[in-house]
Order: sequence, then C-alpha cells, then structure tokens
Amino acid sequence: MKVCLISFDYWNYDYHIVESLQKKGVDVTHIDISQYKYEYKNFFYKTGNFLSKLFFKRNIKKIKRQEFILTELNRMGKQDYILCIRPDLIDKQAHLKIKSFTKKYVAYIYDSCKRFPIDHLLDNVFDKIYSFDLDDVKTFNFTHLTNYIYLEKQEIKHHFKYDVFIVMSPDQRIPQLNEIARQLDTINSNYKFIIVSQKKPSNLYKNIEFSNDEIDLKQLKWYLEHSKILLDLVRDGHNGLSFRVFEALAYQKKLITTNSTITGYEFYNPNNIMVLDPENIKIDSTFLSKDYVPLNEDVFNKFTVDRFVDTIFEIKN
Repeated sequence: MKVCLISFDYWNYDYHIVESLQKKGVDVTHIDISQYKYEYKNFFYKTGNFLSKLFFKRNIKKIKRQEFILTELNRMGKQDYILCIRPDLIDKQAHLKIKSFTKKYVAYIYDSCKRFPIDHLLDNVFDKIYSFDLDDVKTFNFTHLTNYIYLEKQEIKHHFKYDVFIVMSPDQRIPQLNEIARQLDTINSNYKFIIVSQKKPSNLYKNIEFSNDEIDLKQLKWYLEHSKILLDLVRDGHNGLSFRVFEALAYQKKLITTNSTITGYEFYNPNNIMVLDPENIKIDSTFLSKDYVPLNEDVFNKFTVDRFVDTIFEIKN
C-alpha cells in the first residue's frame, strides 16, 4: 500500500503517524509543508505579496506552497491513500488536484472548525473527514476520532520536581490559569506554569513564568517527565481532547482539565483526572496527594497512534 501524509507538522506530532505506518510495512511519504520555505526575491516582491493579500485575497506564499505539494505528488505518482491534516491551509482547487493522485482522499481535523474554518471543503472534496471535535462531528456529520498517544508508555514515577505543569500561549484562558495558580499557592504547591508569547500579558499572575522563546520538544518532554500532574485548559469552542491528555496517558500522569467531555471517554477515572468548572474553579487539595491508578492495557491501546493509523487507513490486523 502506498500512502502520502500532507500536513503542517510544526510540533512533530504527525511524524509519529509516518513511523507507525513504516512499522506496519506501508510505503509512506510525508509532505511536511511546515518545512517548505518560500523566499522573496527582494523587498518589492514581499511588498507585492502583502498588497495582493490585502486587496485580492491572493497569497503568493500559499500558492507556492501548494505548487510544492503538487510537484512532490507528480514525482511520487499515484497513491492508495492521501491523508491531509490541517486542510484549511490549502485552497479547494489545489485539494481537487491532490485528490486526482489517490484512490482515497481523507482529512483529519485536530482543531475546531470555528478556529480554522473548512466550509470551502465540504462539497465532496474528501472521501471521508475525521475530526476530534464532538460539536463539529454533529454539525458537519464528520467521523469522530480522537488525537492519539504518540509516545511509548513510561514507567510510573513517585518523585517529582513540580506538582502541576502547563505551557501555553496567552488567550482567554489566562484568568483561569491565574486563579489556579493562586489556589495552588494557598496550599504551597510547587507548580510550573509558563506563558510563551512575543508580549507578556498585562494581567498575568506574579508566579506564572513568561517566555519569549518557544519550548522545544526535548524541553517539553523533560517538564512532562518531572511533573506529577499535567494541566489542560480548553480553548473556547473546543470540544475535543488535546494532545496534553494523551501525554498524560503515556507518562501515566494525573490530569487537571477544564474539558468536561473527558468524562465520557473509556480511560476516565476521577482518581486520575480532575475536571474543573472554568466559571467556578476549585482545586481539591486531596486530588494532588493521590497516586496515579494505572490504566487497563486494552483501554490504553485503543488511544495509541497505531490504532489511529489502523482506523484512518483501514488496516486490518
């Protein structure tokens, strides 16, 4: 079977799909458009693209990126499956050209359609669309599929540098984060909260760290490994499980989250997962002291990248 994955793999999550396919003996190619760099010939070309986007809604960088995808597909030839992640980044006409290279064209959406609309792609562009978002599944009749555990299961640790950890960008969740930090301070909890952005939010609580620099994957994994509990604050309009949930499962860590939909999943255990009301945050200090209860192996396996791959590409074991 020949498979092509087209994605914007900034955080290297999608590469684990490639690895899983390779382990299964599938001939797979990854067109990672985050690695494609378009360089303007000079200042005037850059200015011209700005004006083109402003007045004609025509983005030269986007056009060149789509040409790059099609050039790669011309080189590779026909595929049995093409999976596109973040399809909103590609115009409809380019999608239709991509579709001509495959027997089955599939999309996976790991963000809300309110944040990254794909209205222009709902008219028979894809043979099947999977989404992590429960509301989008109902609204657009997508097929529900969660994100996945991309790491091997780690050993349970009993000694930690931090009680609770999160790294995030600033948005409407800042007041929630501030309140959680204040409550953790009252019980002398040792937490590590990091906001990453170009500009420090004016309303950031004093004990929350701010950084101009992105946290790389190696550093992120260190924080995950050395924290007892992971914190997951849901963006407005999201009704799906973030990768932080699956990192908690892989590291066998407890989780504090504002995602109330998590109680409907098979791995949910109130001993391991505390669900907060974002409008009335209350940290239960007894939750912090309890040890993690290991997940049943069969349940764990249902949420791995291997199972995700089997579902998307209809691989029978």
